[in-house]
Amino acid sequence: MFSEIRAVFSRRYLLQNTAMEVFMANRTSVMFNFPDQATVKKVVYSLPRVGVGTSYGLPQARRISLATPRQLFKSSNMTQRWQRREISNFEYLMFLNTIAGRTYNDLNQYPVFPWVLTNYDSEELDLTLPGNFRDLSKPVGALNPKRAAFYAERYETWDDDQTPPCHYNSHYSTAASALHWLVRIEPFTTFSLCANNNKFDHPDRTFSGIARSWRNCQRDTSDVKELIPEFYYLPEMFVNSNGYHLGMREDRTMVCDVDLPAWAKKPEDLVRINRMALESEFVSCQLHQWIDLIFGYKQRGPEAVRALNVFHYLTYEGSAKLDSITDPSLREATEAQIQSFGQTPSQLLIEPHPPRSSAMHLSPLMFKDQMQQDVIMVLKFPSNSPVTHVAANTLPHLTIPAVVTVTCSRVFAVNRWHNTVGLRGAPGYSLEQAHHLPIEMDSLVANNTGSNKRQITDLVDQSIQITTHCFVVTADNRYILVCGFWDKSFRVYSSETGKLTQIVFGHWDVVTCLARSESYIGGDCYIVSGSRDATLLLWYWSGRHHIIGDNPNNSDYPAPRAVLTGHDQEVVCVSVCAELGLVISGAKEGPCLVHTITGDLLRALEGPDHYLCPRLISVSSEGHCIIYYERGRFCNFSINGKLLAQMEVNDSTRAILLSSDGHNLVTGGDNGVVEVWQACDFKQLYIYPGCDAGVRAMDLSHDQRTLITGMVSGSIVAFNIDFNRWHYEHQNRRSTEHGGRSSGLENISVVTLIKNKMHLCVHLAS
Repeated sequence: MFSEIRAVFSRRYLLQNTAMEVFMANRTSVMFNFPDQATVKKVVYSLPRVGVGTSYGLPQARRISLATPRQLFKSSNMTQRWQRREISNFEYLMFLNTIAGRTYNDLNQYPVFPWVLTNYDSEELDLTLPGNFRDLSKPVGALNPKRAAFYAERYETWDDDQTPPCHYNSHYSTAASALHWLVRIEPFTTFSLCANNNKFDHPDRTFSGIARSWRNCQRDTSDVKELIPEFYYLPEMFVNSNGYHLGMREDRTMVCDVDLPAWAKKPEDLVRINRMALESEFVSCQLHQWIDLIFGYKQRGPEAVRALNVFHYLTYEGSAKLDSITDPSLREATEAQIQSFGQTPSQLLIEPHPPRSSAMHLSPLMFKDQMQQDVIMVLKFPSNSPVTHVAANTLPHLTIPAVVTVTCSRVFAVNRWHNTVGLRGAPGYSLEQAHHLPIEMDSLVANNTGSNKRQITDLVDQSIQITTHCFVVTADNRYILVCGFWDKSFRVYSSETGKLTQIVFGHWDVVTCLARSESYIGGDCYIVSGSRDATLLLWYWSGRHHIIGDNPNNSDYPAPRAVLTGHDQEVVCVSVCAELGLVISGAKEGPCLVHTITGDLLRALEGPDHYLCPRLISVSSEGHCIIYYERGRFCNFSINGKLLAQMEVNDSTRAILLSSDGHNLVTGGDNGVVEVWQACDFKQLYIYPGCDAGVRAMDLSHDQRTLITGMVSGSIVAFNIDFNRWHYEHQNRRSTEHGGRSSGLENISVVTLIKNKMHLCVHLAS
């Protein structure tokens, strides 16, 4: 069990520093409260040295687990990453909540998120209008000028000598408000009933509509609630799927599902548009001011008074020392007050939070004359064998940022990546200059010198069709995992030497597909193998030891972490997401299955009629699952099994991928056409000019600016990607009947490009 611990945070409970939260590899977390802080310290020193995990750029040390929230904030690299737009507003707010002591394990300290929109009445919501967005420099209570004046007067005329003055008697985040929002889903329904004598709240006080809730927190002097993260990712919270009898309002309407804004036709629309608003430029350029109010220098003291941001004194850290209260009844009363008043997060900084850097490069104004060429370069390998796998591990901190390719004949190449995005479009920039091309062919393959170091010679089972699923490349580009061998193993090879480093057994029949989860600092990740034996096995890849399993002394016989069952035919495709703790797999026929990484079968994803043979799966960390079925059929499912969209295309698709934010789907197939779609509804955003060969594999560079495709002709093609521009054009398009925009070039041929001297080709003849 201890080996499964991934992060340890010291925590507060009832404003006392006596708790601890442990995060596990299987995506669960547990919070413990101890008698005193000394016990917390002892327990931390008895647990593995994992710090607060690997996500925040902090050392994995016990002193980090015991650090104060302010120390964690100061030492972490997350603010700089947010400023540079490497992480989203959502991710940054979750980071701030987490280090400031907010947790899903304590309703009194539930994570807090801002209201960002003000318009819940229009049929259409224009996210380019500033008037549709909330002023994030003010707390909820100060947004309405009349109500702000009321609170200011309350503070100025405070006459209770026993209690310090405050603007608000209620708080923006309490256990009651968390239950208010989540009353329709378990376990919160049960918690809510337990807190209310086994009855639901009065129907007029129950969360029944978004617009109504927004109006209440603008008018009601006892309501200053902010939101919770679920508003930005959990459509199920707005649906009364369990059919609870929530009562009838005074206006004679029954309370059932939450009434949505006019601009949201279904809960998924609400969550998607909320999230788009949260990530918009209007929010990005103001968010630091809201952070100042909730986590920063306007949280307390004179600045809080000026900002109309003072709450009851018992909501603040350090306001009550429970250990010094000897009278049991007084202590109990104080604890009850802390629980009912809410708890303000730990203060993370005492100076203004820096703003996010400008996004002028994202501005529509920049798009007009900047129509970049679609194709950056074409790289032709000496072999004519189709490029069946592409892995673009291009992060600059890697020893060898590279695009690793594998062909049908199992020749692989480690093609060095040069980050040229900053140069593209610069004055005088020419793609003729070879060192400005992003991909440099592996010299051993180009010169045909070390072919023995680049050829996987072990025999695969003759009945296996070599596809992109047969290979996985580790995040550091140093190892390639290959399946399909007659002995029912999959194997690990060094990409430097081509040598076999590990053989992994576990299945009762030939291994047909492999997948890798996203990788964390250190290179640890999950590997899933699927087989003709109709099962999947979940394995752990140790980035430290470069083996399957975490025991280098037992690398010959590693044990799988979980066995995933439920299919009754050969498994042909699989995707694994460590962030969600899920594995989604498809067999030759039948529904795709969703398992947890502990091996529990959660549900089947049933496609419409004739959507029977899944072939490709891509899942986003936002919880959307794109499945491609034979004969050009696509489905988008939520991970809770709801079919969100479907489409059919006139192509035999061979490769799909989702952008890192999950908003964009890229597809390519036998027709040689790469297309970009809006993932939520399959609206077409862009069509690249057709290539003269079919697409077999694809991947995106880490910055999401370059798409690399593997072609049947033995080439790879690097395309410019501009998701932001396409979304902007899509929103402004009057007619969406022909959603894509083609760039005028009808066909890309490797030969044509050379003839026309378009400077897009590095051609190395065999």
